[in-house]
Amino acid sequence: MEKVVRSWKIWIGIGLFLLGILIPYALNPQLVGMNQLLKTMNHKTDGNALMMSAFFIVSINTIISIPQFLSVVMLGDGMAAAFNRSELKTLIPLIVVPLAYVFVNMLTPLTYNFGATDIFLWLTIVVMQKLSKQKLNMVMKLLVFSQLIFGVTWLNQVPYFTPYGFGRGSLSMKVKQAALQIGFGQVLALYANMFFLIFVASAITLWIYLVLYMERWAISQDLHRAQLEARESRSGREVLHLVHDLKTPLATIEGLVSLMEIRWPDPKMQEYCQTIYGSIHSMSRMVSEILYEDRKDWCKLIELIDYVRASRLSGTNVSVDIELEGETQTSLYINKIRVTRAIVNLIDNALDAIQERENGRIVLRAKTLTKVVILEVEDNGCGISADRVKRIWKTGYSTKNHPGVGLSFVRQVAEGHGGTVHVKSAAGQGTKVWITLPLGETNENFHHER
Repeated sequence: MEKVVRSWKIWIGIGLFLLGILIPYALNPQLVGMNQLLKTMNHKTDGNALMMSAFFIVSINTIISIPQFLSVVMLGDGMAAAFNRSELKTLIPLIVVPLAYVFVNMLTPLTYNFGATDIFLWLTIVVMQKLSKQKLNMVMKLLVFSQLIFGVTWLNQVPYFTPYGFGRGSLSMKVKQAALQIGFGQVLALYANMFFLIFVASAITLWIYLVLYMERWAISQDLHRAQLEARESRSGREVLHLVHDLKTPLATIEGLVSLMEIRWPDPKMQEYCQTIYGSIHSMSRMVSEILYEDRKDWCKLIELIDYVRASRLSGTNVSVDIELEGETQTSLYINKIRVTRAIVNLIDNALDAIQERENGRIVLRAKTLTKVVILEVEDNGCGISADRVKRIWKTGYSTKNHPGVGLSFVRQVAEGHGGTVHVKSAAGQGTKVWITLPLGETNENFHHER
């Protein structure tokens, strides 16, 4: 039941269903006036007025039918997904469309008939849905189905199709009776069939074009993702080889230092050697953190911030304000290299955002709360529009001329540490991105291990 409540397709379907019922009620005075006009045409030969009346009725029926048929598409998709029953895509239209006609006939004095036209439309839409494999979005379906419905609805105006269930609503019957009365039955049938063929052919052509376009777009996206994955995989292999190559000279340096200890037992030399040992072991740990994603160790918050400062800001003229809120000696169980890299990526993005601002400002903020630490990068740059905020975390998306792997990496790092990442931005109002990391075990464990 929760899936039903949370399904946006179901709610849109319900809204469209209600709209399809209310439109005939809202247009009722005009339709009743049309009914009176058709009665008077039984005694007056006016072919132009007859064709205009037929066109008006088809247009009105199309406006009424579009939300009804779109509603069953959305309801069918939503209910099938919620209950994991694909047959609901077929069953829902069989129930909902006739039900809509029942409500419409209750609200208006005119008669709307669920007949052969609606069955034909339903079968056509079901076939299109299956063949397109849900590749079309709501706007594309509206473009296709509106033309299809307008074309098929013209069959209601063919007098000779009435015995087969087409056009048995009160207004359509009046148009056909008036046409036969004044000798325009064959003319009306010719025009109706012509409009049917033109608009149905146009709808099918547009549908084929959109399906092929979406397939090409999906293939291009898959290819782009494959290229990014290949690039990342190649980069990963290069880093792996580089890390192994770094470990070799470290082992050589460590061996030479041990020989120096033996050769020169001077206390000062011993002190220097111990310092070199500490640096070698520290570098070895950092190399291991680069090599293994799940390699984590305890790190104080202030040490992490200092490491970020040294990694990104040392030796540059970049001005980043650093604000610390709460306990800076709080300890995190993290892969320091990867978390640092994630924060540096956010700083790099912020630098790009303030390039054209004279008073550009970046703030790196660390907040210590009860159970989490928040690492936040904020800028007053150009900002990100609402429609782009939803896409910035996808691999391959970038607002710059290089592969967009930075922000997807930030999310990967945050989730790899049991945390989350969020963004708040608006066009022209700057951007704030923050990573929330759990404190995990208590700080006592850290001090105990130390």
